[in-house]
Amino acid sequence: MNISKKTKIAFAFLTMMLMFKTYGQSNNFTVTLDAGHGGKDTGAKYYGNNEKDLTLAVTLKVGKLLEQTPNINLIYTRKTDEFIELRERAKMANRANSNLFISIHCNANRSPTGNGSETYVMGMSRANMNLEVSKAENSVIFLEDNYQKAYKGFDPNNPGTLIGLQIVQESNLTSSIDLANRIQNNFSNAITIKSRGIKQEPLWVLDATVMPGVLVEIGFISNPFDVEILKSEEGQDNIAKAIANAIISYKNEYFGDGVAETSGEKQ
Repeated sequence: MNISKKTKIAFAFLTMMLMFKTYGQSNNFTVTLDAGHGGKDTGAKYYGNNEKDLTLAVTLKVGKLLEQTPNINLIYTRKTDEFIELRERAKMANRANSNLFISIHCNANRSPTGNGSETYVMGMSRANMNLEVSKAENSVIFLEDNYQKAYKGFDPNNPGTLIGLQIVQESNLTSSIDLANRIQNNFSNAITIKSRGIKQEPLWVLDATVMPGVLVEIGFISNPFDVEILKSEEGQDNIAKAIANAIISYKNEYFGDGVAETSGEKQ
């Protein structure tokens, strides 16, 4: 990917201006909730469960909790079982001047032993980069019409095309990591699904948004233990509380107004 120095500088400056505009609006805090996959893109499928259904269920529960919090505006990339292109998900968040972008997914592995939750932020891993999650979450690109033109040569299967994708998110990285920490801490403290920590990978949907954002892998749909929690009402409620409380905590610290958190304890 050849990007001139002038283009990088101009792009970075534009990004900073967009971020300044977003953070300058303190009356309402806007969160875009993105339920991963949908429609013809089922995501991972294990034990009779589709990832697209589990992510939508949890996303709607996160939204329901946030709707009870004053001064939070919500944008949903989807509220039903429909196919939404990655670029449109990012555009929805950008058009709304969102303060946070939260994409919710389920992890999967050929081995059923892998389990736990993890939260991803945009960027290039510093060592031992594992592109498997990147390939899986970006592979939906190939289902879209004219993807070669729309993504301008971006190939999630080719590490060479991933160089430089962190330009937009570089200045948002600290905030994204902060939010990711809050989410994973909540998983550690209140959720039966264990926390696998924070990861940094080149994910297109995070790269294309101009605000802090995370992609949450809420558990392994391929793990018999995790999937029982993921498909249960109680499990989904607890996962939603962990994510919603992290968002509210982040909002209260950086944007104020003293809104109380929802209860993150298991009932």
